[in-house]
Amino acid sequence: MRHGKKINHLSRKSQHRHATLSNMAASLIFHKRINTTLAKAKALKKYFEPIISRSKSDTTHSRRMVFRYLQNKDAVITLFRDIAPKVGERNGGYTRILKTGFRLGDNANTCFIELVDFNENMLAAKTTGAAPSRKTRRSRGGKKKEASSSDKTSEENATN
Repeated sequence: MRHGKKINHLSRKSQHRHATLSNMAASLIFHKRINTTLAKAKALKKYFEPIISRSKSDTTHSRRMVFRYLQNKDAVITLFRDIAPKVGERNGGYTRILKTGFRLGDNANTCFIELVDFNENMLAAKTTGAAPSRKTRRSRGGKKKEASSSDKTSEENATN
């Protein structure tokens, strides 16, 4: 039984799992959005969010610690140069998981995992105010108008 064990082993040995997550994190840095299975995306989210938090402070020590996880110089440079300034004021929640359905071959649950501040479509919708406007519920009011118009006509008849 696996009571209290929070890490998803992804059916891999530890070295293979770390290499997989490291490669997926580097791909996420380069492409800003990747398509994968839901289990891998959730594991990647736990692996990647602390890396982004560390990249907010651009020091030699933090660069070395990030390189320790990513093992890719270009990914570290891109992370500190492009991504860290954009997420500097965000306190967490740097990634978003969007479920896309099931894979045809093995029926695995697939999804996109993306960096929140780099989705151009959602950012464009937010800046233009294209959010759906809320409509207030209103009654038809037909009876009130008829009653008020009939009251006016009865008042006019009474005065004549």
